[in-house]
Amino acid sequence: MKVSNSVRICVPVCEQSLGAAERAIAAAAEIGDLIEVRLDCLDPLQLGEHFKNGEHLFDTSPLPAILTFRPADQGGLRQLDTKSRLFFWLFNRPASPAFLDIELDLALNPSLFDYGKKVDWSRVICSHHDFVGANDLDRIYERMIQTPARILKIAFQTDDITDCIKAFRWLERGRADNREMIVIAMGNAGITTRVLGPSRGAFLTYGALDSDKATAPGQITATDLRSLYRIERISSQTKVTGVAGAPVRHSISPYIHNAAFESKQFDGVYLPFEVHDVSSFIKRMIHPRTRELDWNFLGLSVTSPHKTSIMDCLDWIDPVALEIGAVNTVLVRGDQLHGLNTDANALIAPIINRTGDVRGRRCAVIGAGGAANAATWVLSQKGAEVTIFARDDDKASALARRFKATAKPLKAASYDGFDIVINATPLGTAGARESETPATAAQLRGARLAYDIVYNPMETRFLREAQEAGCELIGGLEMLVSQAMEQFRIWTEGDAPEEVMREAAVRALRLRQFE
Repeated sequence: MKVSNSVRICVPVCEQSLGAAERAIAAAAEIGDLIEVRLDCLDPLQLGEHFKNGEHLFDTSPLPAILTFRPADQGGLRQLDTKSRLFFWLFNRPASPAFLDIELDLALNPSLFDYGKKVDWSRVICSHHDFVGANDLDRIYERMIQTPARILKIAFQTDDITDCIKAFRWLERGRADNREMIVIAMGNAGITTRVLGPSRGAFLTYGALDSDKATAPGQITATDLRSLYRIERISSQTKVTGVAGAPVRHSISPYIHNAAFESKQFDGVYLPFEVHDVSSFIKRMIHPRTRELDWNFLGLSVTSPHKTSIMDCLDWIDPVALEIGAVNTVLVRGDQLHGLNTDANALIAPIINRTGDVRGRRCAVIGAGGAANAATWVLSQKGAEVTIFARDDDKASALARRFKATAKPLKAASYDGFDIVINATPLGTAGARESETPATAAQLRGARLAYDIVYNPMETRFLREAQEAGCELIGGLEMLVSQAMEQFRIWTEGDAPEEVMREAAVRALRLRQFE
């Protein structure tokens, strides 16, 4: 459901046939505030028929439309030279669209001023797309403000989340120059700009019609912008939280925490932060004493591969997290960052519920990262006999020494005779490694219970192998919800809505199965 306010979600329509485009426009009108009609996507013959008949796709749109005729080097689907683009804009374009998206090179071309149909620059979006990176975009901006265009659009590819800082600075700079601005950092590392842009003054943000209809890297759906992130309710005062990891696009934590915020009427938003250099991210975007963003940041979830390395970036660490050697939760307290670990207790709870006391039980932990640290620590605390299996023998041995456990090589490992086998690695996570498993059915045969902390997908290959081996099974959903509830309490100092969070997790996982 749309809420009327200053937030504008533009839904791009990029179809090859007129019929498909008309259907997409009708669907986009149900979820968007504007529609971008990408004429460069139309089959050339369809485009010719479109103009020959004197009818325009824009006439079928109940919402204001943006006309785009983008060349391939700017992200379009057709090779369009300058001459053909000029001819289109001057002599062949329809008059009905509310806005015209004209690339910078044409906006600077004197021909747009000299002859043909006059251009109403108050309706022009002067755009530039850089699919390489954010290099030299300050110079591009300086050229943009030489045009009469009322609205300036900069979209640039990024693999580094700190490039979002540049995007928000350009929004501020545009306001100072009396221009409306659209600034999008493309790619998974730039999702923050898509969600928070309007609350920082962006003229609009783009939301895809469906997950398979995205027209730029990192573009999320208009439905997710409205229902998942509740973009209409985000302001400069909204408290910002999120999950830092690589990768994180698969994470369902945004579904869980945003549902909890909604349930409790808490003015907060939870975002996925694709982070590769955690030290730079914390220094430039998160730490109250050094961050370069003016935002109301509240706290952070931390996932693979940063649970250990982030500890060097914090001012205070809870003794339990120090002993475990991993932090999965960060709280902003005054001008400091505090680190905690909610993984350990969340990890052991499903085992205790299923098996009772683990004292004296033989437990195998596969992995030697942050999750494995938490598993080994809490199992040892409860009196279990722990054996660590990891690809890195040195890390496994070091972990075993810390918690008086045993380390054995992962290669050709056998788990026959173990009471509990825990996959504490990211193997099997949705995405590039979904088909992988740290153990096969042959290796798991003879083990009593197999526990995979990976929650997405709900049925991992590890669990399928364990089922074939005759093991009892525990998936990662219970741990995920339990640790998320504790994070909610830490950040908000309020009770976590358990059922709301659990239902949101299940819905998100089921939805992912059909994408």
